[in-house]
Amino acid sequence: MMPNQSLSFEQGNPISYQDQNDFHHLPDKPEEACGVFGLYAPEEDVAKLTYFGLYALQHRGQESAGIATFEGDQVYCYKDMGLVSQVFNNDILRKLPGTLAVGHTRYSTTGSSLKVNAQPALAKTRLGTLALAHNGNLVNTVELRQELTKRGVNFNTTTDSEMIALAIASEVDSGKDWLKAAISAFELCTGAYSLVIGTPEGLMGVRDTNGIRPLVIGTLNEGTTRYVLASETCGLDIIGAEYLRDVEPGELVWITEDGLASFHWAQKPARKLCIFEMIYFARPDSLMHDETLYSYRLRLGEQLAVESYVEADLVMGVPDSGVPAAIGFSRKSGVPYGEGLIKNRYVGRTFIQPTQHMRESGIRMKLNTLKDVLTGKRVIIVDDSIVRGTTSRKIVKALRDAGATEVHMRISSPPVTHPCFYGIDTDTQDQLIAATKSVKDIEKQIGVDSLAYLSWEGMLKVTGENPNSFCSACFTGDYPISIPEDVKRSKLILENAKI
Repeated sequence: MMPNQSLSFEQGNPISYQDQNDFHHLPDKPEEACGVFGLYAPEEDVAKLTYFGLYALQHRGQESAGIATFEGDQVYCYKDMGLVSQVFNNDILRKLPGTLAVGHTRYSTTGSSLKVNAQPALAKTRLGTLALAHNGNLVNTVELRQELTKRGVNFNTTTDSEMIALAIASEVDSGKDWLKAAISAFELCTGAYSLVIGTPEGLMGVRDTNGIRPLVIGTLNEGTTRYVLASETCGLDIIGAEYLRDVEPGELVWITEDGLASFHWAQKPARKLCIFEMIYFARPDSLMHDETLYSYRLRLGEQLAVESYVEADLVMGVPDSGVPAAIGFSRKSGVPYGEGLIKNRYVGRTFIQPTQHMRESGIRMKLNTLKDVLTGKRVIIVDDSIVRGTTSRKIVKALRDAGATEVHMRISSPPVTHPCFYGIDTDTQDQLIAATKSVKDIEKQIGVDSLAYLSWEGMLKVTGENPNSFCSACFTGDYPISIPEDVKRSKLILENAKI
């Protein structure tokens, strides 16, 4: 623990350290959602298991991390800015005892990237403190905040996650038990939310009516069956838990010493899983629809080869997320697969600014070319998406500088033309390159010999699932949950200009 940090506990009161670090970055990808984790396992070191669960979910958020544990009525909480491995150490984890735990790794979509907004969000009630970890985004935050203000609720942060926690607390303080209070609070919330909620009596796992963000249930079998909740199955694998099933849209699971109970609280649940979870966000080794996402991404590449084959000497992926689709493209097209870019996986973030020469050389802090592989080759480079086009342009230039004679780019998803309101941090519409330029214009801007995207129909076809069971609003503008006009205006700049 750093000299200026402290961690203390009071009976029945959550204590957490606050600091003022702030991280700002603007990568050329949609930013991941958040990662949530929880388990009830009195026989286990729940803080340490939660640490490893969050470690496996680190790709879902790198701004902050936090863990809250419950030991009877006592709540222990520690959260800070940074990666999971930077926030926690053995000394801190030893000070987080308990029978159940809730964990979170965050990328901010509502609320600034500040320590005060790190999760789990805590709220006191007449029945004790609750700790809430949230993946998603509410779209009715203005109305919800007004309702809670009328009830005399005081806010400590700028996040919608805290609002959900405070809404539950308000319902508890009106006389309801944990389950009835939670369900009443969810009826006040509109938008995307997969939640893990710790209470002194048990652990909840919840998905919104549409199940836009994922949440899975696993089992730990060490004599007595115990239950684990995680955003993805990779969070189960790392601690030796077995995947049981998904939490269903509109379902609340309640985990206690008696086991797991299920409550279907939504009137008309309608599954609309974010398709980008399958294309990019979730780890390739995570399971969805009884297969790894690596397998789905291979099929995306195969479909891409069917739709947009071009003669070339080499197919390569942008590491790491473009690689499975590139392998699929190679298998279907017969064009050999190879590596032409090497990723520095240990680069991290730095506050040391690169020199002007380094800036001009582009992407080499993160990616470097294999010149002997690329020289004299016609190259197909496969990536999962293009958002702004800035990184794509740098990659193409690097490939040409390394001796590639032709560079053809293939994208294993349709053009991103609309922002997300459900927990993914995307730009306003005028910053999305495909919303303002034709494919030919983008082709020219990023400097490729040809550019092709996967069709929307092809993307959905290779899921093997009902195409109506996915949210693909970032490609179509067809939002499954109605967006209030004031929220729309904040991001849908181009549509506003047409009105």
